[in-house]
Amino acid sequence: MVQRISRRSFFTIAAGFAAQPVLAGPPALSLRPHLRPDGFHKMAVTGAEALIAKAGLSGEVSFIVADAKTGQILETRHADQGLPPASVAKSVTALYALEHLGPDHRFRTRLIATGPVQGGKIQGDLILAGGGDPTLDTDALATMAAGLKNAGVTGITGKFLVWGGSVPYARQIDSSQPEHVGYNPALSGLSLNFNRVHFEWKRAGDSWGVTMDARSERYRPAVRVATMSVVKRDLPVYTYRDRNGVDSWTVASGALGKGGSRWLPVRKPDIYAGQVFRTLARAQGIALPREAQAAKLPGGTALITHESDTLRNILRGMLKYSTNLTAELVGLAATRARLGKAGTLRGSAQEMSRWAAQRLGMTHTRLVDHSGLGDGSRLTSEDMGHALSAAYHNGPLRDLMKNIPLRDARGRVNKAHPIKVRAKTGTLNFVSSLAGYMTAADGTELTFAIFTADQSRRKRLSRAERERPDGGRHWNKSSKKLQQALIERWGTLYGS
Repeated sequence: MVQRISRRSFFTIAAGFAAQPVLAGPPALSLRPHLRPDGFHKMAVTGAEALIAKAGLSGEVSFIVADAKTGQILETRHADQGLPPASVAKSVTALYALEHLGPDHRFRTRLIATGPVQGGKIQGDLILAGGGDPTLDTDALATMAAGLKNAGVTGITGKFLVWGGSVPYARQIDSSQPEHVGYNPALSGLSLNFNRVHFEWKRAGDSWGVTMDARSERYRPAVRVATMSVVKRDLPVYTYRDRNGVDSWTVASGALGKGGSRWLPVRKPDIYAGQVFRTLARAQGIALPREAQAAKLPGGTALITHESDTLRNILRGMLKYSTNLTAELVGLAATRARLGKAGTLRGSAQEMSRWAAQRLGMTHTRLVDHSGLGDGSRLTSEDMGHALSAAYHNGPLRDLMKNIPLRDARGRVNKAHPIKVRAKTGTLNFVSSLAGYMTAADGTELTFAIFTADQSRRKRLSRAERERPDGGRHWNKSSKKLQQALIERWGTLYGS
């Protein structure tokens, strides 16, 4: 049942928060409800329950909408029901990272020498040491290799080591996902190209030519940490096995057609980055032995340091493109800054949940990761409303969020739509969520969170069905139409 004009306020809880760098403290606001005069056009607005019934959406629908400036809750439906948030969880991760790392934080990737450079050679080991940069790409490694050459290095007398221990290793984010999906890679403090390898195939007579490379904007070096074999079959499309430390893939010939490409996840991220760097160094005339993993970071001198963009800009990209690896790495880095160590991925997510309860009033939030990919995460629309309201006054979240265009009756983007939305979307199979900020035609600003999920239907999916289940696309499309209908209702009803 929909509830309207509640006297509860987001800032009832927020008023007790301690001052922090990003969420610096609650504003002094009146918590008394502000009643708006109802015009005839508002009396004719379709009710939320009628919109939900028209959508014909199976499963649960939960939402909350509030006045952004006062925190007054205007309307709710099952706002205390915990549902999978999908990528809306990344909004919480963004706030968590901003508070503990700061918006100007930069991640560093270093080339460390354990001895001096004499006669062009490092007298000792060279270590490619990751600092948890989620945006490190092949172009950046190429720049580091060129910098090493400019430093007069042509080789080393010791070992070439790779180290990603700044972040705890995880083979994948969520074990329930299909093995081959690129959005579920391994995690490491040394992560390259979002820990994905580019697989491309082209028809060549009766067979196919395949390549596996670490491509970026300027380079595409071949890799050996992942291999692909075309096998004559129709299903399964992909198989995977770890063969002596190599990601060994097969693909069904019946699925290839004339040609195409896709990104596949990397399970050995440190070795992957090391192989690519060794190739790029060789192109600079620097001979390095085969890479090996370092159990701990050796001491030495940083010869070359690559710095990432600022965290603020990294988070803007994360919220726009919904990159899971970025969310996990910045979340783990925030926990490390908070506790001195990150522990496991699940442990870090639990620590973020505790922080969210303390700082944002999200007392019913239970997260199993930082990206929203895992099935076990639960978030209520009421909790999300608390976070959005606090961040509206005390943080940069709104400006980091993506503009969400509304559509016309034919489903086309309507750039002239009078309602403007900045929000984070979240999509899993039979899960769709949207949470953020909207501005009505008259300038009234509202916060909102909409969660929809058919959990029983999702639970029935096998692991192989998770990528493109029957009915999944139609269900999610129906949910998005309902989300827009609710937003348009609120824009008319609560605009002054």
